[in-house]
Amino acid sequence: MNDDVRLIETTLQGQTAAFGQLVQKYQDRLFNTLLYVLGNAEDARDIVQEAFVQALMKLESFHQASSFYTWLYRIAFNIAASWRRKKKLDRVSLDQMHQQSGQEPIAHTEQPDARLDREDCCRQVHEALDQLPEEYRTILVLREMEGHCYETIAEMLDLPVGTVRSRLHRARWQLRQLLKPRIALPE
Repeated sequence: MNDDVRLIETTLQGQTAAFGQLVQKYQDRLFNTLLYVLGNAEDARDIVQEAFVQALMKLESFHQASSFYTWLYRIAFNIAASWRRKKKLDRVSLDQMHQQSGQEPIAHTEQPDARLDREDCCRQVHEALDQLPEEYRTILVLREMEGHCYETIAEMLDLPVGTVRSRLHRARWQLRQLLKPRIALPE
């Protein structure tokens, strides 16, 4: 029995402190994923908190058909979708999000011009990523930044695997088209 299943069973037996261990284990990972998808640290924190509250309330419905994180992400993704519809949030650019959150630490051993080149390249990629439709940006983040397999992404987003593959292909193509005029890309 894996650790998550043990913690879930302990929680269902009335020891809610065990759920706190699941929160500690997954809150940063979920926050970082939502931060890239939403582009707003405050909203990402709120949604992570709400996702854990809903997961605790619905814990009896978790049937281990997937990993706990996949199930939790699905809850968070649904909350984020509802949140966006309700608030009609203005999208913050990923560049602004990185400035606010302090993500992408800078290696201090780099030469200043190399660091500036890398920062400019990152800024260009984030600006282009921010221009993608949310459905493409989400799949790119889950695949390229989080490293999830197609099947897991399909489960998280409640999509067929073929749809995930085609959206990822389109997302990569659109990102490449947006970056061509900005960055010298290999052919």
